[in-house]
Amino acid sequence: VARISYLAPDEVEDTEARKWLEDAISKGRPGPENQSIRAHQTGVMRSFMYTRDLLFNKKTQPGVVEHDLKELARAYVALSLDCDY
Repeated sequence: VARISYLAPDEVEDTEARKWLEDAISKGRPGPENQSIRAHQTGVMRSFMYTRDLLFNKKTQPGVVEHDLKELARAYVALSLDCDY
């Protein structure tokens, strides 16, 4: 089993990645635990956040995936993981 530590914001040197982690902790999304793990590789975190913004943030992007399709994808992932969606 992999043992990947969670990074605290003060352990992240990249200022943009640190802000993303702080935002995740304060807002609860995207999952702070996942962001904390992504912070080990800021390039991965950056790619995730840019893609997330492109697909989901209608304030900054027009969005390229229709809302109904995004909801269907969320439900599929939640159900496939036995999550109480």
